[in-house]
Amino acid sequence: MGSMAAPPCHLVAVPYPGRGHVNAMLNLCRLLAARDGVAITVVVTEEWLGLLGAPAALPDLGPRVRFEAIPNVIPSEYGRASDMLGFLEAVYARMAAPFERLLDRLAAPQAIVADVFVPWTVAVGARRGVPVCVMCPLSATMFAVQYSLHRLPPAADGGGAFPDGTDPCLIEDYIPGTKSIRFTDLAPTHTNAAMLDKILEAYSSVRKAQCIILTSFQELESDAIGALRQELPCPVYAAGPFIPFMALQERKANPDGDGYMAWLDAQPAGSVLYVSLGSFLSVSAAQSDEIAGGLAESKVRFLWVLRDADARSRVRGLTGGGDSAGLVVPWTDQLRVLCHPSVGGFFTHCGMNSTLEAVYAGVPMLTLPIAFDQPTNSRLVAEVWKTGLGLKEMARGDGVIGREEIAAAVERLMRPDSADGTDMRRRAAVLKHAARAASEEGGSSWKDVTSFIHFISH
Repeated sequence: MGSMAAPPCHLVAVPYPGRGHVNAMLNLCRLLAARDGVAITVVVTEEWLGLLGAPAALPDLGPRVRFEAIPNVIPSEYGRASDMLGFLEAVYARMAAPFERLLDRLAAPQAIVADVFVPWTVAVGARRGVPVCVMCPLSATMFAVQYSLHRLPPAADGGGAFPDGTDPCLIEDYIPGTKSIRFTDLAPTHTNAAMLDKILEAYSSVRKAQCIILTSFQELESDAIGALRQELPCPVYAAGPFIPFMALQERKANPDGDGYMAWLDAQPAGSVLYVSLGSFLSVSAAQSDEIAGGLAESKVRFLWVLRDADARSRVRGLTGGGDSAGLVVPWTDQLRVLCHPSVGGFFTHCGMNSTLEAVYAGVPMLTLPIAFDQPTNSRLVAEVWKTGLGLKEMARGDGVIGREEIAAAVERLMRPDSADGTDMRRRAAVLKHAARAASEEGGSSWKDVTSFIHFISH
């Protein structure tokens, strides 16, 4: 008889039920399940199980990742953006009880891996003697800011625990490791008192977690990661970049319903600006019209993803309609597009998943952040990594950025003879190599994943 294989290390993963958060958690599960002896049960709502088409539609997660569902005790994903606070309150208040009933049926896990915004998992783990590891789908810099919000001085008018969103002071004067981030970057999310309360509540649980996993990587945010390692009472693992790169390597050429890959194949190297401003929060119609006008004025080739059919036909009208200059489509496989040789720039809202995908692909960015962690990520891109240009400061009095400013920024980023563009492309290429090296065997993220597995299985 050969020796029996050691039982696999079983983890239960609990993502926050929002697209960017679910994506980040599944990318972590994929990294962990690729290692011998790790099996994972991902717990989502019934609605999310349907949205994911799990497990049939997710073969690249591998056989050691399985899904379990709890009932739809929270509002639907459709319409989540219309009442963010109500949605967050429901996640905090209603998911714990059905999750515990599900845990009673499962084999006891070695650890629970939970999104920072499902804070009740920490108390559930404490009651059951199961360690809880918090996964943060935000940048390490944003995590450092939120973890230390209590260090910021109160608002000048005495209202609220926070400087107002018009204060241009640097946060690094109060919170170590947060280069270039300003108080203004915390508006509108962190200047809303009710949202701020929910964020602070999440981080009071984070303080009791057994370890933290970041979606970033050491070489990208060494200052913030170093500061967190000094500050936190538990281990901090930087395991990123969290992007579906394994799927990219394994995915067979999928039938391309919109013809966009064939169109990209026909364009010159580095000539296309990819435009995707998020699947959740979207820009106003007025802003969308100005972007269309700016693209038309810059004469750059572009591939623009817009889910809404009316918005697509409107943009086609404003940009001249033909596909010679640009293509407007309802969906793309974003990482495949960013890694395509004809794509030379990414016009993005700067959510963390998109930002990491651009870093991995080595593509410079034009950033138009809206809320949450996006203004902070935009600041990292434009001022710390210097791999892109921020548009937010160019806004007029009504908050809209005009087409002339957009056209000028597009030209700075995309023109082959632009000195700024050349510098940004060079820096983006350096980060691309760092991202790939980090996740290869022996790289900084690979080592942190190994240390994390060792930490929970011993």
